[in-house]
Amino acid sequence: MKPETACIHAARDKSHNTGAVAVPIYQSATFAHPGFGQSTGYDYSRTQNPTVEHAEKLLAALEGGAGASAFSSGMAAIATLMELFSPGDEILATDDLYGGSIRLFNTISAKNGVTTHYVDTSELSAIESAITEATKAVIIETPTNPMMNVTDIAAIKKLIGNRNILLIVDNTFLTPYFFNPIPLGADIVIHSGTKYLAGHNDTLAGFLVSKTAELAEKLHTLKNTLGGVLSPFDAFLVVRGIKTLALRMEKAQQNAMKIANWLKGQPKVTDIYYVGLPDHPAHELSQRQARGFGAMISFRVDSEATAQNLLNKTELVLYAESLGGVETLMTYPVTQTHAEVPEPQRLARGIDGKLLRLSVGIEAAEDIIDDLERAM
Repeated sequence: MKPETACIHAARDKSHNTGAVAVPIYQSATFAHPGFGQSTGYDYSRTQNPTVEHAEKLLAALEGGAGASAFSSGMAAIATLMELFSPGDEILATDDLYGGSIRLFNTISAKNGVTTHYVDTSELSAIESAITEATKAVIIETPTNPMMNVTDIAAIKKLIGNRNILLIVDNTFLTPYFFNPIPLGADIVIHSGTKYLAGHNDTLAGFLVSKTAELAEKLHTLKNTLGGVLSPFDAFLVVRGIKTLALRMEKAQQNAMKIANWLKGQPKVTDIYYVGLPDHPAHELSQRQARGFGAMISFRVDSEATAQNLLNKTELVLYAESLGGVETLMTYPVTQTHAEVPEPQRLARGIDGKLLRLSVGIEAAEDIIDDLERAM
């Protein structure tokens, strides 16, 4: 089944006879037992709910995983993921990572005795030299947020070999429509379902997709125990959003390519970070391991004044912190996504007052370019 077909049909429920095309919303916290010692398979919605289960099965099918767990947000998913680890464990994480993940690792995870070391995961030698006997996982974003660095998943899996180290990949930016880390060796795939999967900036969601049934069961148990579960209505919105994922990703990527090429000709733009441009260092790697480049662009301008002028004066491009919706959004990482990352770390990663991040939507690219040009 092709990815665009799978987005619509991969988890279709054939067990009921209502003929409903859309997944029903089972807005129930609890489910009655047919009798003593009997169950319909559903007891309590924190443990499992039919609508949420449909969303989980859909994500597992799209990613090629054995199972998935759905959460109330992307951060709820990552926080639950970290409960796989124990005091004394060490994690290697991409050094250019979403600020919320850094905050979690440096505070809650550190308090729980789990140490995170940040390395450039696009450099295999950096990972190899950082692995110790205490290393239990390598956590990767690819492309990274916000500098759009790309990691070779298959190469890292080969490097890990038979060691007891989980390979965990955040696939929020590319989605399973463009990229599938599990066939390349990933053990767990993370999604902020809030972003491209739901796709309309109207709900929060998170997912963990597991390569094996054993790992999926562990994460399901943790989800049930901690309770940060996805609601039935939000699960419905995610499933509805995924039905148009292929169309939205294709259109947004087409727009991103046009906008990135336009940015190249702007005298006030000094650097462009978009994997789809042939001069991006990881362009060829992306062509090998993914089916597309996505629609996330970061770019640097000549001054903080120019950056803030763009944020203040665009009309169609909205100044907002999220990404992956149908609207084009512009984010200022230094005060938004990475505001709590210490300044020396931010600057070392290139995140300064001149950097902007663009989540390209599905509007007419010409209108977005006109809007940026007026503001520029």
